[in-house]
Amino acid sequence: MATTVTNNTARHRYEIEIDDELGGFTDYKPLNGQVAFVHTEIDPKFGGQGLGSILVREALDDVRSRGIGVLPFCPFTHAFIGKHPEYVDLVPSWARERLGFPLDESESA
Repeated sequence: MATTVTNNTARHRYEIEIDDELGGFTDYKPLNGQVAFVHTEIDPKFGGQGLGSILVREALDDVRSRGIGVLPFCPFTHAFIGKHPEYVDLVPSWARERLGFPLDESESA
């Protein structure tokens, strides 16, 4: 099974293709210089294969490469970041506590 994740900027979403078939997407909205993830969906026929995690990981890696922050309003993206603390730094410090993510030692003072 070959997967490819691309940023469909015209539709404001990252899409995952499985063997050249659209398997799912994560919608986002540009918001004040950040990327607000609002919804993630995987086609039920591809469910249970970890494709949502692949999709979100690659989307977050792309956002990181562009040097901008993430607002994980999508429950799946929020949970993913909660389980993978290496992505918490993408959430702007002003939003971490509001969204239930831990603050860095320097931010809690």
